[in-house]
Amino acid sequence: MARIDELRLMTKVSRMYYEQGLRQTEIMDRLNMSQSTISRLLKRAEQAGIVRITVSVPSGAHPDLEEALQERYGLKEAIVVDSIDDDEQIVRDLGPASAYYVETTLRPHDVVGLSSWSAALLSMVDSMQPSTRGNGVRVVQILGGVGNPSAEVHATHLTRRFANLVGGSATLLPAPGVVGSADARRVLMKDRFVQEAAQLMNTVTLALVGIGSVEPSRMLAESGNVFSHDELETLRKQGAVGDICLRFFNSDGVPMTTPLNDRVIGMDLAQLKKSARVVGVAGGSRKMAAIRGALAGRLINVLLTDRNTADRLLGVGKKEKGR
Repeated sequence: MARIDELRLMTKVSRMYYEQGLRQTEIMDRLNMSQSTISRLLKRAEQAGIVRITVSVPSGAHPDLEEALQERYGLKEAIVVDSIDDDEQIVRDLGPASAYYVETTLRPHDVVGLSSWSAALLSMVDSMQPSTRGNGVRVVQILGGVGNPSAEVHATHLTRRFANLVGGSATLLPAPGVVGSADARRVLMKDRFVQEAAQLMNTVTLALVGIGSVEPSRMLAESGNVFSHDELETLRKQGAVGDICLRFFNSDGVPMTTPLNDRVIGMDLAQLKKSARVVGVAGGSRKMAAIRGALAGRLINVLLTDRNTADRLLGVGKKEKGR
């Protein structure tokens, strides 16, 4: 037990720091003590119960779920938002959260890889505010964005508008995400502009990706960048549960080795994992197996998702629905 004199001093320092808002250097000058002594007294005040720090969690914040996801899946960060169990509403609710994440963590001279054909990422861009944080940032499209003209605007809009919003420069990938044959892919990969984007993919420091189930989303299906029903059925039988940038993986997050890979123009999963931050934005029961597989394979290290999905990933709440 500390002496009353020391308790008195700890109380005085604590009140000056926490209640009066003085900095440690100001307290040091007033009391003629070293800063290390001030720090030690503040620490001892906590240990003695003189100071008790509590965090009041506001409605809509879920730090316990986020910390549990980080611990369970080895994530750098998890962000959980409130939403209802409806795919379209989840996309709308993930948009502002992912926009805020980017706006607060983007660093000058980052190389941002942006996936195409993701409704969640489109919602993110629609929620972003203009910023100057991205001075010197380069933004590269990491999945081919050419497709059905009525849907193609989504892919180019995503990359160009994101770059404009952060004050960066955009590099588009002027090719389809899926082509008809490996030979067609080889021809397109010789294009100077395709090569420019492909080379930039190797330097990506922040990858922003959607996570898809084997069954393509409406946006992806409308773009024409999809495999046939029979090809997708073969993938399912081989154990595929989802994809990132049309690169499929199984429930352990292991990439599927199939000839279909030779028809995709975009970043592969090995390249993706080399990025310092790979941010997956996805939620909903339809994508549960895909999200779990991406986490199991450490294909992403930051996850933005909804509360119901977070509960299911942690084995609590509602039982998972089938695909």
